[in-house]
Amino acid sequence: MADNNPLLQSFDTPFGVPPFSQILLEHYKPGIEKLIEKSRSEIKAIAEAEDTPDFENTIVALERGGRDLDQAAEIFFNLNSAETSDKMQALANELSPLLTEFGNEIMQNAKLFERVKIVYDSKSTLNLDQEDQMLLRKTYLGFVRSGANLNEADKKKYRELSNSLAMASLKFGENVLAETNSYELILENEADLAGLPEGAIDAAALAAEEKGHKGMWLFTLQAPSFLPFMEYAENRGLREKMYRAYMSKAFKGDDLDNQQIVKEIIKLRYEIAELLGYNTYADYVLEERMAEKPKKVLDFLNDLLEKALPKAKKEVEELKDYVKQLGDDIELERWDWAFYSQKLKNEKYQLDDEMLRPYFRMEKAVEGIFQVAKKLYGLSFKKNDEIPVYHKDVQAYEVEDQSGKHIAIFYADFFPRPGKRGGAWMTSYRGQWKNETDQRPIVSIVCNFTPPTESKPSLLTYNEVETLFHEFGHALHGMLANGKYNSLSGTSVYWDFVELPSQILENWLMEKECLDLFAMHYETGESIPENLIQKIKASSNYHEAYQTVRQISFGLMDIAWHSLTHDDIAVSDVAAFEQEAMKKTELFNPIPGVCMSTQFSHIFQGGYAAGYYSYKWAEVLDADAFSVFKERGLFDKATADSFKENILSKGGSEHPMELYKRFRGQEPTVDALLERSGLR
Repeated sequence: MADNNPLLQSFDTPFGVPPFSQILLEHYKPGIEKLIEKSRSEIKAIAEAEDTPDFENTIVALERGGRDLDQAAEIFFNLNSAETSDKMQALANELSPLLTEFGNEIMQNAKLFERVKIVYDSKSTLNLDQEDQMLLRKTYLGFVRSGANLNEADKKKYRELSNSLAMASLKFGENVLAETNSYELILENEADLAGLPEGAIDAAALAAEEKGHKGMWLFTLQAPSFLPFMEYAENRGLREKMYRAYMSKAFKGDDLDNQQIVKEIIKLRYEIAELLGYNTYADYVLEERMAEKPKKVLDFLNDLLEKALPKAKKEVEELKDYVKQLGDDIELERWDWAFYSQKLKNEKYQLDDEMLRPYFRMEKAVEGIFQVAKKLYGLSFKKNDEIPVYHKDVQAYEVEDQSGKHIAIFYADFFPRPGKRGGAWMTSYRGQWKNETDQRPIVSIVCNFTPPTESKPSLLTYNEVETLFHEFGHALHGMLANGKYNSLSGTSVYWDFVELPSQILENWLMEKECLDLFAMHYETGESIPENLIQKIKASSNYHEAYQTVRQISFGLMDIAWHSLTHDDIAVSDVAAFEQEAMKKTELFNPIPGVCMSTQFSHIFQGGYAAGYYSYKWAEVLDADAFSVFKERGLFDKATADSFKENILSKGGSEHPMELYKRFRGQEPTVDALLERSGLR
């Protein structure tokens, strides 16, 4: 196996991308085991070296070790999210503890830590630049925060806890994916389709036919199917059925139920934090965030809530009055919100998703985002079919700067399929660093957009185009990385800073100068009319207070889970705890049988534990930062150069507030966000 295992050889592919078709499932375990042994030897050589520890032979050597292992693990776990199978998920349950245990072995290596500490303690005498200092600090703290200062018994306990946590998080994600994929609403009666747009009906017919239900219509919990159904289906009973199915994922008391897993994850995280000397897991996490303390997060969220809640309540009352005006004798419930909200929006602004879709053909939107990147940062994207991909839907691009220099490889994976988890995300198959050469990154965005049908190409909603811009903003952060060290490069920044590059790019989408680049009717080629652009702007704050309160509710729930202490960690009822944490944000009566926590992958599977507030935090940053572009010009070169130089290229090489101030000239204020959101 070793002789022909592609994971153990240099990738003989264009730009050194993974040779996806050559990597078989049976290659991963033996390949990763061998790469662990190779990395173990590298670590041993650093830890047991007889020369005096210094920055190069200890900190830099540690940073540069294990790259082959890192890449193999990145390939496996990226594909486990984007193109998985039952066998791959089973293998993930074997590999995850293996890698977690090895990571702990490194971080709790006493000899290695002793050398790191010697270098760290002598930092004032070393001639280190800002990036070197950050690497030294991050390396030292990484050891401390992984138990290097613990006694042997507690080190063992830390390893056991972190292994269990890795497994529980994997299981959580598997259950959510299985629940999402298993639900099917099959409609046989055409009358049940009343109100639905033609594109949604065509997609449902195609989905039904693919599952052997020709002549019927199939709706699922995947966003391109679920969201139009909730917005347009006139059959209220079916909307309620879909809503309850969506909001009860992994909350049914069966084999896929996540309630015990949520409790287990929370308990394990608390025990890790306690072991390391922190009061709560939130204290542990926020030590390495811009927010620093749970109180600062709560003050931030509660201050925003105070500004948004009165207006959100008015928005709900307005919609209730509108329902009465329509003569619909109902009590407005959550499964009614999207439906009536869309109706009222259309009436107020003469605008709905279906009016905009024809102008947002996916291929044109992708061309548009590439043009934005070119105008801002001089980047060119060249599609290259010779670059291996992991699924036929994935497109690969070479990225070059204005001088023709290679900058990155960019993968785009846009449509839902059973092997892909829901949502949208950016990831890397290889980071960026400088050694003898500048190693350029391999970056990917993965989405779940409206797929094409037999009669229509992929026509996106405005929100889907916004998601494209958002994830592409993350991708730019990865592609334009220009650092010495992989662990500080690209998106390797404080978690409450990572959303700035993604969220700021969404702002361009409301500007005519940007929309004119790509928003053209897919049949006539006509540019999006000025009156539609004005309607997009006019409606941009429609129900913004409601959405703000919703985001705040998730942030408060996240912080509540991760602020539990020894006295209250034994939560008995997951749904009751969630309701209590979110109760001051409630705009509707709670619904029995539904639960957000059991499907909240951001905090229980992804990296947002005690960090979901980051989305609102970054909105303050992005609104403040975009105000500079608004003032100086949407594609002003000097402003774009400054943003690229001070934010996008720097990664985590300095404290994010210092980077932000260098771009902005001052710390951010909440004023631009309140103004943009209509909350002042």
